[in-house]
Amino acid sequence: MPVISSFYGITVYLFTYDKDKHHLPHIHIKYGEFNAGIDITRGKKLYGDFPRSKMTLVQAWIEIHKEDLMEDWKLAVNGEKPFKIEPLK
Repeated sequence: MPVISSFYGITVYLFTYDKDKHHLPHIHIKYGEFNAGIDITRGKKLYGDFPRSKMTLVQAWIEIHKEDLMEDWKLAVNGEKPFKIEPLK
């Protein structure tokens, strides 16, 4: 479960070979006891519970880094290590 970024207490990571469960490009996020999966293409929550204010930050970050996230997704589903992505500042 490679961590690709972290900002404002939020950790963003990708699982390798993780394309079968949700069938679409997604990231996993963690903040304290909260966990969620987020669709990269639309920024929509796939599962989990996450504070609204932190979700807004994640969605802004996804929008800024969508191309990088899609490239990382392709690497991860093929079992390769994804690259780190700049945190939200």
